[in-house]
Amino acid sequence: MDLGQYFYPFELQLLDKMELTGRVKVIKDEQSFASGFTKREFVITTEEQYPNDIAFELLKEKGDLITKYSQGDRIKVSFDIRGREWQGKYFNSLVAWKIDNADAVAPQQTPPAAYQQPQYQQAAPAPQNFAAPVDDDLPF
Repeated sequence: MDLGQYFYPFELQLLDKMELTGRVKVIKDEQSFASGFTKREFVITTEEQYPNDIAFELLKEKGDLITKYSQGDRIKVSFDIRGREWQGKYFNSLVAWKIDNADAVAPQQTPPAAYQQPQYQQAAPAPQNFAAPVDDDLPF
């Protein structure tokens, strides 16, 4: 029996919408490797009851996404989770692919008009002369 037809693969569940909002805590310098690969790391502090410091990576040309922000800026990070094995140990990384200013003002929308209670009229009184029930063969 192939259970794959009944369950989504793990990757699809994770890719639904991975976003996190917080304040920039640390922006590290870009790292270049001999292979030509580059990455840049940054850390944000979440705005929960118990804040967490979360580290992200920006790979290759995405490293410039963080340059317009500085420490203390409130940002929203869209990211993917990546995992790998190395010498019997397993590692995860959060790879950012989009960064937005979380304090950006949303487009102004016209507020809805104040709700007004509809005016109802008094219903006419029910007639007092009801006809006697009709005897029919219906079961209801």
